[in-house]
Amino acid sequence: MPELPEVETTVRGLRPPLEGQRLVAVDPRRPDLRRPIPADLRQRLTGATVTALGRRAKYGLIETDRGDTLIFHLGMSGSWRTDPSEIGKHDHLVIDTASGRRLALNDPRRFGSLDLVATAEIDEFPAFKALGPEPLGPGLTAAHLKAEFAGRIAPVKALLLDQRVVAGLGNIYVCEALHMAKIAPTTAAGRITLAKLAKLVEAIRVVLAAAIEAGGSTLKDYVQPNGELGYFANQWRVYGREGEPCACGTIVARRVDGGRSTFFCPKCQR
Repeated sequence: MPELPEVETTVRGLRPPLEGQRLVAVDPRRPDLRRPIPADLRQRLTGATVTALGRRAKYGLIETDRGDTLIFHLGMSGSWRTDPSEIGKHDHLVIDTASGRRLALNDPRRFGSLDLVATAEIDEFPAFKALGPEPLGPGLTAAHLKAEFAGRIAPVKALLLDQRVVAGLGNIYVCEALHMAKIAPTTAAGRITLAKLAKLVEAIRVVLAAAIEAGGSTLKDYVQPNGELGYFANQWRVYGREGEPCACGTIVARRVDGGRSTFFCPKCQR
């Protein structure tokens, strides 16, 4: 599933062809993805001008001058295509701009979503109401994590994946950040010191920034809007590297928790 770096990379890739552009055609080519596509999406967006693009957690935001924001989620297999040579059966939303550019939201498994909300009310969007702070923003601090983890015996990895604690973190980047901070994923969250949490916050930011710089991680379906793959997988420290040596020489281990694979170094992370 595309995680925060993949969504951030997607948003950045959409800015050149979309920002400041008038939408001359907006074509939802099916009534639903994971849930119904707003029936009035075509009417409300056609003729509108894109004023800004952004991201909240794992959602992309496309704001318009009509006071509406298109919110997209890439689901398991979604990606945007820029100026495709032809429209395929998995291109479920096609947008044409006044400058002659074409964007297509492609989602073979249809686990993504499209919503259209009033920009002034975006904080009330159900998926956003309970979100924690953005991991690259000022709200994520060691003190915030200390307060969220206080008295908790749940594993630190599980709580980092809880979107109410931190918005947008996913399995790949939590594994990588915990390894960089030298914290075992099974450590009871409430027992981690403030000093260790400060290292964890820094590790989260370093890992996410590096992943965004590399265009994200391509596992199977994800590509950037320009068709390029994400190359951060080449920098993975532990994720997907079971049986291979960590930088310390110890073999990377894997365990399964809640249906998710957790990769870690038994020596570095204690």
